Amino acid sequence: MSTPNEEIFHRLMAAGEIKIKHGRLFNAELTPKPADFDFGKVEGMLLGIAIGDSLGVPTESLLPEERNRRYGEIRDYIPNRHTSECRGFPSDDTQLAFWMLDQLIRDQGFKPENVANRFATGGRIFGIGNTVRQFLANIKSGIPWQESGVDSAGNGALMRIAPILLPHLRTEGTQLWVDAVLAAMITHNNFASNSACLAFTAMLWELLDMDGKAPAPKWWLDRYVEIAADLEGDVEYEPRGGRFLGFKGPLWKYVQETLTWADSNDLSVAEACDAWHSGAFLLETVPSVLYVLMRHAHEPEEAMVRAINDTKDNDTVAAIVGAALGALYGREAFPSR
Repeated sequence: MSTPNEEIFHRLMAAGEIKIKHGRLFNAELTPKPADFDFGKVEGMLLGIAIGDSLGVPTESLLPEERNRRYGEIRDYIPNRHTSECRGFPSDDTQLAFWMLDQLIRDQGFKPENVANRFATGGRIFGIGNTVRQFLANIKSGIPWQESGVDSAGNGALMRIAPILLPHLRTEGTQLWVDAVLAAMITHNNFASNSACLAFTAMLWELLDMDGKAPAPKWWLDRYVEIAADLEGDVEYEPRGGRFLGFKGPLWKYVQETLTWADSNDLSVAEACDAWHSGAFLLETVPSVLYVLMRHAHEPEEAMVRAINDTKDNDTVAAIVGAALGALYGREAFPSR
């Protein structure tokens, strides 16, 4: 018997209203986490979002060279001029992720309409992006939640997707994939965004099962491409600038080409992110996140430091990197300070 969310999913897919290909992942059966599962890894995953966001947001959107000139290498919280110089103050990445988490707890599961309404009524969103602003305008004007998401390849859905795992940790079946794409499309109904959110959801699930040892560097690229290539469909995106101008194709293919090139040339995170840029566009965010993890997942503090210092949209890159590191290592991924 179908769940309410499965019914919504199948209805929207039949109408062509979810920008996603019905790939193999939707048939991938999950088994519940074992009785001795370390829930500290879930705590780490959630803390990683907030820590990465809070470390990055005071210098968000600065080019790495300018950030370094002003602040040197950032390894700890610094004052935020937008919050009366408070340190460790998060932004929209954390707000939206934790509003969704709180709504999941209240509803004892994922009810997409309630999450959409929570985003619309939760209050001021600190550092709100253009796509979420348009989503809010849509839903507040009376447009149904399933029609309010914007066709945008920005990173605003990916940054908040991690909490969708929580209702499924003790359940089996395929419901997680349905919930993940419905959660993603609330604000960003776009092939690149939906496929990236599903790929990262699957990768976070697998990281929670790992024994606290980083996977081989190539795992990050290979696993992302394996999942996303089957979901994204025949779509075309073009980079906004950088070394790979002239590319036209799906996000997963761009990720494969850029990361293979960077890895084969043994580039640092700073060099690689300078080549493809590292803003809020998914053709910049996803390669940046994955390359940080390819190079530094075995040394989590350094991974966070590189995400914060070497990327432009550093709060979101660090929030996504932080979620992955927390899922892999637990809260021990992050220094106690």
